[in-house]
Amino acid sequence: MIQKNLSVLNEEGLHTRPANEFVRIVKGFEAVVTLTKGEREVPGKSLLKIMKLGIVTGDEVTITCDGSDEEAAMEALVRLVQPGGTA
Repeated sequence: MIQKNLSVLNEEGLHTRPANEFVRIVKGFEAVVTLTKGEREVPGKSLLKIMKLGIVTGDEVTITCDGSDEEAAMEALVRLVQPGGTA
């Protein structure tokens, strides 16, 4: 299991389009992914629950990946949340 605490740099936060892309990425991997903001943790495959977190640019989130391809999943998700940032 790997976990990263990140500041959301994506200019749209994780609203409809980027949240949908987050879910699409997660579904492409075997790893189980969770997304946490504050005390609320949601499954990475749930578009509605991700959107209910209300993640905007500058928010701090934690991404957790657990599974055989967890590192590849994490890299792809970090690129979405922090475009141009460092993984």
